[in-house]
Amino acid sequence: MSKFAPEPTDEICINTIRALAADVVGKANSGHPGAPMGMAPAAHVLFSRFFNANPKNSKWYNRDRFVLSNGHACALQYILLHFLGYKLSMDDLKQFRQMGSLTPGHPEASHTDGIEVTTGPLGQGFSSAVGLAIAQTHMAATYNKEEFELINNYTYVFTGDGCLMEGVASEAASLAGHLQLGNLIVIYDDNHISIDGDTAVAFTENVGMRFEAYGWQVLHVDNGDSDLEGIYKAIAEGRKEKNKPTIIRLRTTIGYGSKQQGTHGVHGSPLKADDIQALKTKFGLPADQTFYVPKETYDTYGLIAKRGAVLEEKWNKLLSEYGQKYSKEHAELTRRIAGKLPDGWEKSLPVYKPADAAQASRKLSEIVLSAVVPVLPELVGGSADLTGSNLTRTKTMVDFQPPSTGLGDYKGTYIRFGVREHGMGAIGNGLAAYGGIIPFVATFMNFVSYAAGAVRISALSKHQVIWVATHDSIGLGEDGPTHQPIETAIHLRAIPNLALWRPADGNETSAAYYWAINAKQTPSVLSLSRQNLPNLEGSTIEKALKGGYVVHEVEKEDLTIVSTGSEVSIAVEAAGKLLSEGIKTRVVSLPCWLVFDQQPKEYQLSVLRSGAPILSLEALSTAGWAKYSHEQYGVPEWGASAPYQKIYEKLGITGANIAVVGKKVVDFYKKKGGEVVSPLVKAI
Repeated sequence: MSKFAPEPTDEICINTIRALAADVVGKANSGHPGAPMGMAPAAHVLFSRFFNANPKNSKWYNRDRFVLSNGHACALQYILLHFLGYKLSMDDLKQFRQMGSLTPGHPEASHTDGIEVTTGPLGQGFSSAVGLAIAQTHMAATYNKEEFELINNYTYVFTGDGCLMEGVASEAASLAGHLQLGNLIVIYDDNHISIDGDTAVAFTENVGMRFEAYGWQVLHVDNGDSDLEGIYKAIAEGRKEKNKPTIIRLRTTIGYGSKQQGTHGVHGSPLKADDIQALKTKFGLPADQTFYVPKETYDTYGLIAKRGAVLEEKWNKLLSEYGQKYSKEHAELTRRIAGKLPDGWEKSLPVYKPADAAQASRKLSEIVLSAVVPVLPELVGGSADLTGSNLTRTKTMVDFQPPSTGLGDYKGTYIRFGVREHGMGAIGNGLAAYGGIIPFVATFMNFVSYAAGAVRISALSKHQVIWVATHDSIGLGEDGPTHQPIETAIHLRAIPNLALWRPADGNETSAAYYWAINAKQTPSVLSLSRQNLPNLEGSTIEKALKGGYVVHEVEKEDLTIVSTGSEVSIAVEAAGKLLSEGIKTRVVSLPCWLVFDQQPKEYQLSVLRSGAPILSLEALSTAGWAKYSHEQYGVPEWGASAPYQKIYEKLGITGANIAVVGKKVVDFYKKKGGEVVSPLVKAI
């Protein structure tokens, strides 16, 4: 592919993309026609000359990955998927941005066939693409042999000014440069337009120089509207560079061919009918037909699809030959590609007795990782510059680093993310999306808030990313209220399809990991303590896997205290003090709301049953607890800088004070009279 060879169908294919983008957005009366029209030449050159994928098997492992980071150009991606023969019909294009369609307002992974990662929130796709590139680099280093280059795909990204303004993309780009990811090629749609107008109003930096400083190869194509050979040569040059990621600054005209080309008027609004007709006439297409695709365009992209099918067939043969020579590696690789876990891996999980020493749940997490990492090579992850605090790097791990640095190698499974929490979370999404990897990422619980956009995308996309979030409450002590996450847990609990685990002891920590590692379509956040926690009577992995269970049972109770994490042992202490006053108290541990809510209603009502008031206790905001309790006790204000015991005393989160609070609750409901019905008994 050293020389560009123009094809007679190039122009008609590009013009078809431009006109179809106008039609798709026009019918929806919503969307962004400009970027797809401006990027049509680059898209056509990339897919017709370079891109390797098989639409008949969109999960072929060695396919090239394409990420449309500037999600406002999503009509372009849908059009390409349709041309190539993915499961996306012309009727689907006509349903763009309609409820229940396969063409939602922005590309969504796990929703539309052929979409690798969810984009839309700017910068997320770019950053996830770095994760895809890291995954390929790691898997290639782990399984490729000299005569078997099994895993050698590229990750291609279309990005725009908006993505490059976002901090998350800067974080990921910086790390990509350090890691020397030569398999990552970004095409930057430099059209000088954002929603507010010309980028001159807010974005005037030299992007090329910035990326050179990151350690990227920077290439330039000054005429992205028609210089197909220039686009071709830049992509080919990017593929040659093996030790740097590449960004190609492609100067384009947004909305090319329309009356509003080059203005922000074509950025986020449909073209008018007369403009679309004039556009089609200019491009030699029938002006009176909508959603028109010439046979030549379908034929051209049909050949691209056939090329991909042939490549996969050759790859499958190579994989089979690899298995004959390297049976152990073949078995492990194919198991990982299939998303299966090794038989019996869970037997390595630690199990605890009440007499075992109290330990911080962050330390219990380290013990789990030390036990399971040797049997789960798919666990790949790291920390945002808090390794010594998060306790996430086990003794058997090697750092994932360019071999030339002498700091590790690409087979390494521990990633030094640096102080880049948001980028780390988005990169984790890319690692999960690639396949064969279960990523874990770590920081303080409070700083998961920095990465909230990426966490949300994980949950929406069904990416199995495991967050190890230590220092999870006022219990972190002296670092003070800037680091004490009062509101973070309820934020995360409110995100659909996100499991927040707050384990109370060793068995619950093992259970949290067991669930998270098995949850193929749900991300998890493990909220872990800095302070030591005792191992509880009545706690088991099996019970904790239900998300909630009775840790201290009594019959004909006067009160139930429901709690999580470091406060469960305080609740048990309070129950003992209450018993001395004749108040019988049950204690429920509720380590994961999401998992508990998935249990049969009968089980839920056996745990949080009617008959006595329920008091919740957590050293966090009480928001959300009314769903499970009649009364709530927690942290109504910011924390403080002090040893954690003093902060707990100041806020009344001690066994003695919770006993006083519990007695008040019991007295109130006795005086109130009537049946006390579980909060879980509801009409809807």
